[in-house]
Amino acid sequence: MIVQVPNVLSPDDIRRCRDALASATWQGGRQTAGSLAARVKDNQQLAHDDPVARQLSNLIVERLSASERFIAAALPLKVLPPLFNRYTGDGSYGDHIDNSIFTVPGTPVRIRGDLSATLFLTDPDEYDGGELSFQSDLGRQTVKLPAGYMILYPASTVHRVSPVTRGARMSSFFWIQSLVREHDRRAMLLELDDTIRELAIETPEAPAVLKLTGLYHNLLRTWSDT
Repeated sequence: MIVQVPNVLSPDDIRRCRDALASATWQGGRQTAGSLAARVKDNQQLAHDDPVARQLSNLIVERLSASERFIAAALPLKVLPPLFNRYTGDGSYGDHIDNSIFTVPGTPVRIRGDLSATLFLTDPDEYDGGELSFQSDLGRQTVKLPAGYMILYPASTVHRVSPVTRGARMSSFFWIQSLVREHDRRAMLLELDDTIRELAIETPEAPAVLKLTGLYHNLLRTWSDT
C-alpha cells in the first residue's frame, strides 16, 4: 500500500525548512547506510544531532500529529525522529530495502520499521530526475510530489531515487512503527475508514455509519499491538 499524504507542511513551514537547510552542514549519506545500501547510495544528509535537523524534526512531528490522512494511513505507534537528505550533481540511491529495526539516537528505544516516509521539501520543477520509484506486483511505480507532500510505503518495498541531473532535491525521511504490523490489514482499515468518512458526509444519520464505525474499531482493537 503506497499512500500519498498532501499538505503535511504549509507554505510557511516549507519556507522555514528551506531557509534553515540553506545554511545547514551536509555530510555524505553513506555514513547512515548499511553495508549493502552504501554501495548504491550517493546523497547528502544532516547528522541526527545537527541543531537544524533537531529543530525541523520537531516541527514535522508536530505537523504529522495534525494530519488526519497520515494518522489514518499509518496508524502510528512510534515515529523515528525525521532526518533530512539532499540529492544534487547526479546524486542517486539505487534499489534497496530499508532496515527492519531502528534505534532512536541517544536512547535505548528501538522502533520496528513498518512504514517508510518521504516528505518532499522541493517542488518538481526545481530539479530534473530524483523520482522515487518502487517495485511492485504491478510493475514499477514512480512519484515526484510537490513540496509539503509526503509518500508512505511499506519499508519492505524495494525502492530507489533516480539521479538528480539539475538542481537539488531535498526531503525529510523517517520510519514508523504502526499499531497494525500487517500491511494488508492496515490497507483494509484505511479503505474502511475512507468509506465511513464518505458515508458520514453523504448520509450522516444512516445506521450504517455507526455499524461500520463499530466494525472499524473492533478490527483495530483485535489487530493492534501497543
